[in-house]
Amino acid sequence: MSKPLCLVIDDEPDILELLVMTLKPMGITCYTAETLAQAQEYLLAYQFDLCLTDMRLPDGNGIELVATFGNDTPFVVITAHGNIESAVAAMKAGAFDFIAKPVNLPDLRNLVTTALQLNSHALPAKPSEVLLSKLIGRSQAMQTVRAKIEKLARSQAHVYIKGESGTGKEVVARMIHALGARAKQAFIPVNCGAIPTELMESEFFGHKKGAHSTAHNDKQGLFQAAQGGTLFLDEIAELPLHMQVKLLRAIQEKQVRPIGAAKEVPVDVRILSATHRNLAELVKQGKFRQDLFYRVNVIELYIPPLRDRLEDIPDLMAKILAKLKSNNTTGEYQQQTTISDCAMKALKGYSFPGNVRELENILEGAMALCENNTINAKDLQLPKEKATLQGKADFRSHLVNVERETIMNALAQTQGNKAKAAKLLCISYSTLRYRIQKHQIEYK
Repeated sequence: MSKPLCLVIDDEPDILELLVMTLKPMGITCYTAETLAQAQEYLLAYQFDLCLTDMRLPDGNGIELVATFGNDTPFVVITAHGNIESAVAAMKAGAFDFIAKPVNLPDLRNLVTTALQLNSHALPAKPSEVLLSKLIGRSQAMQTVRAKIEKLARSQAHVYIKGESGTGKEVVARMIHALGARAKQAFIPVNCGAIPTELMESEFFGHKKGAHSTAHNDKQGLFQAAQGGTLFLDEIAELPLHMQVKLLRAIQEKQVRPIGAAKEVPVDVRILSATHRNLAELVKQGKFRQDLFYRVNVIELYIPPLRDRLEDIPDLMAKILAKLKSNNTTGEYQQQTTISDCAMKALKGYSFPGNVRELENILEGAMALCENNTINAKDLQLPKEKATLQGKADFRSHLVNVERETIMNALAQTQGNKAKAAKLLCISYSTLRYRIQKHQIEYK
């Protein structure tokens, strides 16, 4: 097996020498460059397994290299001490991670070891296409999500996964972990809203025997359990303010202090977080710390609700029905379950406040109720949705909103085919065109 190849870029000869002296004993072959132009020449000529670059170079910025070559090579950006803005900019540009000056050599060795795991021979046997195929949906929205997951997997940036309940935020978090350099280490999910307030510090950071009345043995915290891997903080908005302060320090310092311990313990974890609530709005209300928000929200990944990707329902339905059949142990569902056109139309016309999770529950109930292995609209038992007026909106404006939403749903069901949409709505093609122009509806 050939030695890993690393390009080290810095305009200070002493730092270049220090970095090379650190990497060579790790079995890494190093090339060095002191300018942006020289680095570009090397990156065009060789396939490097890793690149370490200073932020400021005589003829440009190291982030330029990340933006141009970051898809092919993991970049670690060296930033000035305390310059969080530069570090965040590097991560958003696609850097694998950053390290601050003065460089802590043990931290650098750990970071380099993790980054080199992105080599294809070190990744899990399953290719990314297979893992990403578990995220069902051919819509443009889901194609965008899959592309971003693949990019985020090549980074160590903390990611905030934003989406309504039932959209699959934990599924996405697991994919980011499984496709990344930490795939062989632990993925620890925790629902922040399910931990009693008085036990939170012990759960997150652990405790020593005798630290309190119920501490009968040493306990490992969630951060220590996720060492080297990923900690997924679901419903992070539910953390009380006092715990947000402690979490912020753990993320910033990369150290935790178990309750009753004399000293802090170093931890190396990637933080993925999620919530169905609006974190930015909670920050404005003083219910979520702004500094913690900036730490966990280095990169935001939005998962669209099911009502915004109705074209994915047939594929999701097929996957769910197959899963329900395979999970059946009674032999009740021997034949393939099908769904009638009227039932499919009813599903595509429903708003799914519970998203994919709700779709799965609806289909599970429908399988139990249907006859002759065919699901009809009545078997779905969809809740009746009542239109409501909000605030002081008058009846006319409400009707306008309903009409616009109805037209958009029809266009979504027909993949933008206006003739088919007009037929579905039982109106003429010219009337539909007029309504589209009136409501300024755009559909690609």
